[in-house]
Amino acid sequence: MTVTGMLHHLLSLPPSSLLLGGLSQVLSWTGLYQALLVIVMALGALVIFWTVKLLARHAWYIHRLSCFSKPHTHSWLIGHLGQMQNTEEGLHQVDDLVQTYTHSCSWFLGPFYHLVRLFHPDYVKPLLMAPASITVKDELFYGHLRPWLGQSLLLSNGEEWSRRRRLLTPAFHFDILKIYVAMFNTSANTMHNKWQRLLAEGKTNIEMFKYVSLMTLDSLLKCAFSYSSNCQESTSEYVSAIVELNDLIIDRRQRILHHWDWLYWRTQQGRRFKKAISIVHRFTREVVQQRRALISQQSDCITAQQRRKDFVDIILLSKDEDGQGLTDEEIQAEANTFMFAGHDTTASALCWTLYNLASNAQYQEKCRKEVMDLMRGRDVQEIEWDDLTSLPFTTMCIRETLRLHSPVLAVTRQYTQDMELPENRMVPKGTICLVSIYGTHRNPAVWNNPNEFYPLRFDPANARKRSSHAFIPFSSGPRNCIGQKFALAELRVVVALTLLRFRLTLGVNPNLGATSGAVRRLPQVVLHAEGGLWLQLEPLTPTNMEEQLDE
Repeated sequence: MTVTGMLHHLLSLPPSSLLLGGLSQVLSWTGLYQALLVIVMALGALVIFWTVKLLARHAWYIHRLSCFSKPHTHSWLIGHLGQMQNTEEGLHQVDDLVQTYTHSCSWFLGPFYHLVRLFHPDYVKPLLMAPASITVKDELFYGHLRPWLGQSLLLSNGEEWSRRRRLLTPAFHFDILKIYVAMFNTSANTMHNKWQRLLAEGKTNIEMFKYVSLMTLDSLLKCAFSYSSNCQESTSEYVSAIVELNDLIIDRRQRILHHWDWLYWRTQQGRRFKKAISIVHRFTREVVQQRRALISQQSDCITAQQRRKDFVDIILLSKDEDGQGLTDEEIQAEANTFMFAGHDTTASALCWTLYNLASNAQYQEKCRKEVMDLMRGRDVQEIEWDDLTSLPFTTMCIRETLRLHSPVLAVTRQYTQDMELPENRMVPKGTICLVSIYGTHRNPAVWNNPNEFYPLRFDPANARKRSSHAFIPFSSGPRNCIGQKFALAELRVVVALTLLRFRLTLGVNPNLGATSGAVRRLPQVVLHAEGGLWLQLEPLTPTNMEEQLDE
């Protein structure tokens, strides 16, 4: 049959026959092979295009960051991938970088992520003090928190961040912190009562993080939600979910393949994360909805000031310049962030403060005398808001701990424009700037004997001689930690009450048979210790406290 005849034949067929004939041709082995070949070639072209684009971007960043010293890499392509360790050795690596490069260096995680690591006040300051309008939280270090914390103050950017900051600031006003101090006392008392029971049973060797973390959670639940969870004495589904979420975030950060959502949510860890998130979100949603309903039902004769009891109350009542407040969803995100940012960080700071005082008996005794002098003549052992300014040396010890064992070891930023640093170095926009709080706090070009615990560094006379960005445990600039006064108040209350009731010495890790003097630090979301931080506790009675005063 000629070509013309075939065309006449096809045109004479009904449409249904023509469609079936076409499908049978496509579904034949030859047609299927050709279709698959086209698909494979298209995918291959996309992969080649994506790879070329990725490598071109990688080469561009390497060129632009050549003004920074680059530590040794395995290859141009792999860069420093796999070299960052969340171990004691990883912290020694940071020490080596600081010793070698003094202020900064470039760092490449394969062709995917391009960083500048900074650990000197002169280089840190221009970045942290940059306007919030050009500062962006990167997805590498903060993206994993978004399913939990949403578009909260910690993770939002631009005008949305500015508005939230304005609305949340009243929650951390001094008048509100005064209310929280009573809750700090109550939670510390519960923890100390548990310790007294353990000592009565002959258990004097105690792991700090186990008890202090529950105490700070208990305290935050009271301050955030007016919720008495009793989590220090019994298990709580919500508290267990908070602890699990922290552990899962650490685990995800360490597995680079889990950085991609489409893979992570299909893993066992991803499913556990979703389950824990649903528990936490349900709890905060119910609290916010109930509290909003309660406020709307209250009589007009009750003033806003009388209603302000906790964090949720305050932000429910906050309004912007247009008279608009936060939605329930936004309030839930901020409440979740308050719990995340305030519980483990404060627990870490408390544990390391007690560890440093246990390691330095002379400073411990000086702090204790300061607290005892303050409490002399009182019937009740309770720290009040006005007492906090009467603990100058104790505060110095806390600040020195925040320098030597900063809970948060680094913060990261990206910028929407190129950032100029000293000596004509330029950070191109989009680069991840990793500000090493740990490296800055232990930089020998900034601090004398940086690895020594020496609280008098923070004597006001000495502090005036330092760079404003030599000490940045709460970051700095417009995006600094909004809750730092809250944290410092809780630290002073709990440390003071602990020293009033217990004498601390280094303990022994029963699993290692080693004293806490040989502790191995464990950098995670916050700074922990491998196998825990073990201290020996001795109860202080009125008798032996009087003997100490006589000495």
